[in-house]
Amino acid sequence: MSVNPLYINNMYVDLRFNIWAFHWIFVILRTIMNITQLYELYKKHPVVTTDSRRCPRDSMFFALKGETFDGNQYAAKALQEGCAVAVVDNPAVALDSRYVVVPYVLETLQQLAHYHREQMPGKMIIQVTGTNGKTTTKELLAAVLSQIGPVQWTQGNLNNHIGVPLTLLTLQDDDGFGIIETGANHPGEIAFLSDIVDPDMGIITNVGRAHLEGFGSFEGVKKTKAELYDYIREHGKIGIFLNASDVNLVEMAGTLPAVRYGQTGTPGAEVWGEVVECNPFVKFRYRQEHTGWHVVQTRLIGAYNIHNLMAAVAVGMQFGVPFSLINEALANYQPTNNRSEFRDTGRNKLVIDAYNANPTSMAAALDNFSQIRAERKLMILGDMRELGQDSQSEHQKVVDKAQESGAEVWLVGKNFADTENHCRLFPDVEAVKEELKAHPIEGRTILIKGSNGTKLFLLPESL
Repeated sequence: MSVNPLYINNMYVDLRFNIWAFHWIFVILRTIMNITQLYELYKKHPVVTTDSRRCPRDSMFFALKGETFDGNQYAAKALQEGCAVAVVDNPAVALDSRYVVVPYVLETLQQLAHYHREQMPGKMIIQVTGTNGKTTTKELLAAVLSQIGPVQWTQGNLNNHIGVPLTLLTLQDDDGFGIIETGANHPGEIAFLSDIVDPDMGIITNVGRAHLEGFGSFEGVKKTKAELYDYIREHGKIGIFLNASDVNLVEMAGTLPAVRYGQTGTPGAEVWGEVVECNPFVKFRYRQEHTGWHVVQTRLIGAYNIHNLMAAVAVGMQFGVPFSLINEALANYQPTNNRSEFRDTGRNKLVIDAYNANPTSMAAALDNFSQIRAERKLMILGDMRELGQDSQSEHQKVVDKAQESGAEVWLVGKNFADTENHCRLFPDVEAVKEELKAHPIEGRTILIKGSNGTKLFLLPESL
């Protein structure tokens, strides 16, 4: 197809002449045609990048904009580095037929991703969201389903309005499953992402007190996460995987068709599980009614991971993965990205959960750390972010719980500094690193937990 560059222009809407309806019908028709044309280009160049520093040969570059950058300025560089096509929304940079000009690059990326997903109706797409555990759950699902066929899943934490379409555009013809993680910090975001993903089934791992500044309240959190259930319900999709031990999720799910899992004794669950041991790695067991136990030793830290593990068991059972392969996948899964990770540095033993933190996950981490048998314990806790007017009270609860544990406690950040405490205080991670450099410690078992913005993930190299 010859591209001259391709222009997709919005027409002027003149409400004074009552032509708005005709205008939008025309725009929609043009968008459909142009996305179809763009999709033909994508099929020829099915690798998408938004970073001009990473331009695989013959790929497509989408010139996204941010607060401090304009991807249009890097389109020429992307083409020089190996991209075959540059999708831009500034006509002035379109110098030849390799450029495709659209009204808004981000919206076009999202439309293209949704269109690509719709061309693959035979794929089983599972959307995962929740306050805590969604990344671990997504990876456990991928590990289990990979035992029976090709799976594409969200890499890292690409779970927002940019990462989700990028993930969908990696789906290939031979993938049997797509597992798409979606995150949110404001109402409406899960609904928006669900419209792009069009999932067949969904999982909400849990609902907790996080991003309260954006959601307004815990009820706001529940309502936003429930947008996934709403999408499944309103579009007549297959159903959900439901942690039947979580009263909030059961209430939110209502009468939705569900594959139910839960802790031992949970009414209505199709499979039950429980933690056998957690020192430091989780050993758990699970069974169906009238069957024997399956026991699995994992490499995950934290008893709270039982819910994530059981979600993976339920998904595996639903899609016919043999129990032996479910067990193998869960036993071999190695956590990374500073989530539920254990490291022995030779000087200290580290429990690293420093990718994110909120009141719910912080309480779970402290409870789990208290179960680990060790003589000399240290907690290094970083600020929790986006808690709004609840910030001081929620940080105080964490401090009180930490001090009651009997472990030594270091607090990092302004939010913790504003609490009443008897702990060592540090303004930021650099101050902690300086202290460790001046006074190295060893022989400790150390919990590292904090929001990603506190950068506590930089500490393991100093311990």
